[in-house]
Amino acid sequence: MVKNGAVMEIRGKVFDFKRTYIMGILNVTPDSFSDGGMFTDSEGAAARAFEMSGQGADIIDIGGESTRPGADKVSAEEEIKRVIPVIEKIRKKNNEIIISVDTYKAETAGKAMDAGADMINDISGGVFDSRMFKTAAVKKAKYIIMHIKGTPGNMQDNPVYPRGVVKEIRDFFEAQSLKAVEAGIRKDDIIIDPGIGFGKTAEDNAVILENIGEFVSLGFPVMVGTSRKSMIGKATGKDVSERKFGTAAAVALSISKGARIVRVHDVVEMKDVVKVSDFIANSGGKEKVT
Repeated sequence: MVKNGAVMEIRGKVFDFKRTYIMGILNVTPDSFSDGGMFTDSEGAAARAFEMSGQGADIIDIGGESTRPGADKVSAEEEIKRVIPVIEKIRKKNNEIIISVDTYKAETAGKAMDAGADMINDISGGVFDSRMFKTAAVKKAKYIIMHIKGTPGNMQDNPVYPRGVVKEIRDFFEAQSLKAVEAGIRKDDIIIDPGIGFGKTAEDNAVILENIGEFVSLGFPVMVGTSRKSMIGKATGKDVSERKFGTAAAVALSISKGARIVRVHDVVEMKDVVKVSDFIANSGGKEKVT
């Protein structure tokens, strides 16, 4: 087992990354690849957040712009219009649920934090908006640095990694985490995500999952999002709606390699996968086999 001894406190809850935590996906968009259009009204979205929390999600990740391959850009104004009412409705009824905002725009991130969010999940890792690091620092946000090659509009147009996908992503994390800390973000508030499917081929994604330990060794908790993605479809031949079992396999592998947050759509099913994976990982190695 690849161990990650980091500890992070969020809203009075201690995240001890010796075990794995679940981030539930809540897209308040009309065009996300898997659940677009399902939770576009704030009441329904908030209800879904409460449902996922009750099912065992440790974090609810709210996104107002689809970042699927080829997705159209959304203005900060529109993104804020979609996301903020959901956060406000959650906070009106519950002050304990941990909320992440899935955005690469500093304006959206700042308003989300003011509305009650705890974490910024930035698919660009601070690249798309030069104000993001400072915003996260001022708001004292937990900050997820994700890797993407290109933009959502062009990221799957023949992505190539001349120096190797793992090395390039690792170098990116080292550079961006340093910039984040220099901007005032606490090192202990940083999480990293290699960005499965964001400017990677299915084979690249497989290499990343097999080598998650390379990212764990940087000293940050590692988050992985494989839920229902095209890699699962390529391996199984299944449509998006039929990828739960394939996702479960990828989640289990990710945990065995050291991931400590898994971002998923299907909380109930993945909760069991996490429990069993953690049980095996934390039990294994206690007995030396000669």
